[in-house]
Amino acid sequence: MVPPASRDAPESAGHGEAAAPPAAPAPWAASVRFGLGVLLVAMAAAAFAIAFRSALALALHRAAGTSDVVAAMLAAPRWARLALPATGGLLAGLLGMLVARAPAGHGVGDVMEAVVLGRVRLSMRVTLLKSAASWLAIATGGSIGREGPLIQFGGAAGKLVSDRLGLPIDRARLLIAAGTAAGFAAAYNTPFAAVLFVLEVVTGIVVLDAIVPALISTVIAAAITRAVLGEAPIYGQRTFHLRSPAELLAFAGLGISAALGAQGFMRLLSFGERQFRRPWLGLPWRPAAGGALAGAVVAFLPEVAGNGYEPLNAVLDGRFPVGFLALLLLGKCFATTASVSSGSPGGVFTPTLLLGGGAGVLYAWALSHAGVPLGEAGGYALVGMAAATAATTHAPLMAAVMVFELSGDYAIVLPLVLATAIATLVSRRLRRDSIYTAELRQRGIGWKMTMEGRRMVEPAAAPRDSARRGSGR
Repeated sequence: MVPPASRDAPESAGHGEAAAPPAAPAPWAASVRFGLGVLLVAMAAAAFAIAFRSALALALHRAAGTSDVVAAMLAAPRWARLALPATGGLLAGLLGMLVARAPAGHGVGDVMEAVVLGRVRLSMRVTLLKSAASWLAIATGGSIGREGPLIQFGGAAGKLVSDRLGLPIDRARLLIAAGTAAGFAAAYNTPFAAVLFVLEVVTGIVVLDAIVPALISTVIAAAITRAVLGEAPIYGQRTFHLRSPAELLAFAGLGISAALGAQGFMRLLSFGERQFRRPWLGLPWRPAAGGALAGAVVAFLPEVAGNGYEPLNAVLDGRFPVGFLALLLLGKCFATTASVSSGSPGGVFTPTLLLGGGAGVLYAWALSHAGVPLGEAGGYALVGMAAATAATTHAPLMAAVMVFELSGDYAIVLPLVLATAIATLVSRRLRRDSIYTAELRQRGIGWKMTMEGRRMVEPAAAPRDSARRGSGR
């Protein structure tokens, strides 16, 4: 799919051998099979997302009378807030022992390796085991995102369907990309951002062959998900008003601040992983220890439980006082680091949105108290969400479009584009790798971006702050 990458690395089916070219079928038959594959993958990604979220809501409702993990933790006694995340981490670690390949990796990194390099090692068995482990960790109050399993399942579904349909490796790579986009769309109800996630993060270059199936798969997955779970943006409709063109300077400063904060968060995750990678702390005790540390935070600050969806809504609505919000962000950083760096499979995408949104509110509060005339703090929360995401993923267009789709307000476009561009620029200056490419560099896979796409390069020694996270960021 990306010619430079395919020249530099052999396309394998996951067994270290070059894939034998299949017999060339009739063009129309191959197109029909590929179209059927896109349909099946999109439906599978949507169904899995609905099942994952519904099962989580049902379990919380049966156990605590609520579908909200934060509300469940608020109602639980303090000892349970401490014990449940540790138990969930232990169970996740036990499932991790069943995975043949160590559960260290974003999931997104696996997809990037499969799509760009043709090294297709995605296993549905491993994906389902990691998803089950992630579900257990989230249901018991772990501070991780649920979007990771949904995105990784889409990619694994693309691999499985391509195998069943007997598609050649080039079509299999496109189907994996389409499944990844479908999983993202099902997770966030943002179809445009889902396609851009594949183009900016996974492929790294606009490839027409990848755009069309990704667009179709996101439409199908988003339509199914909306029909079952609702059509509204997952964080509700938001309105934004730019006080004056001069306020764009303030949003430019927010882009810089968000990049610095995001870099600090990524380095904290890396530090946490180095601490947990002790030879005497193996599975299943490593994620159990991380769960216990996260539980120590949840015991006194229940709002840090889960992926951050519930407190982010409160941040956007302005329901938290500034002092509590600052404490929440610190607690979320620590709890997420403990959960993710210890190996509990899950994502940091939604936690990053919470951190960026909260940082945006604090930034607006500081400027307003310095006498700078600003618009509403909710607008700075939205832009902070996008800027922090851009800084961690190095995907400014995806981050801007995603928050635009989440807010549904065109007036916020200029601040979004400006802040995400600046955040990405600053973040790349401070650290050349995104949160995803850092994992690949740890595996010995290095590449650089050119006008022709990604080219393989000999990786330098892995930087100290490179991290191998829990699966599925």
